[in-house]
Amino acid sequence: MITIAHTQLWVHDQDVALEFYTKKLGMEVRADVTVAEMGDFRWLVVGPAGQPDTAIVLMAIPGPPVMDAKTTEQVKDLMGKGFAGTVFLGTDDCHASFKELSARGVEFVEEPEPRPYGIDSSFRDPSGNHIRLTQAYAAS
Repeated sequence: MITIAHTQLWVHDQDVALEFYTKKLGMEVRADVTVAEMGDFRWLVVGPAGQPDTAIVLMAIPGPPVMDAKTTEQVKDLMGKGFAGTVFLGTDDCHASFKELSARGVEFVEEPEPRPYGIDSSFRDPSGNHIRLTQAYAAS
């Protein structure tokens, strides 16, 4: 059986991302390891409490030799426009989660609206990544 264990988002600053995902979204730290042998590469993983099989790797945008300078700038540009990655978060009550996260300082770009698949809203993380918050309708 294959499962999805991690998804990955590029972030401008891992410390800023860590604070956002833990303090504003309420996620927990699953791993925070720095590997000196890999140029101080930091493996930073967060995930929702009570869901140990689901996690997001908050990955610093690499430079050479992994990514050339031009590509790094292209990734940063796409992130700033919200097109470098999207994470879909689920909720049982999109309106209540919208209010709760707004009170914690999350700035939404779309308020909860009914869609064909559920009630949906969206916000961006500090790096510009697009995050959708969705209350899915029950399957019929």
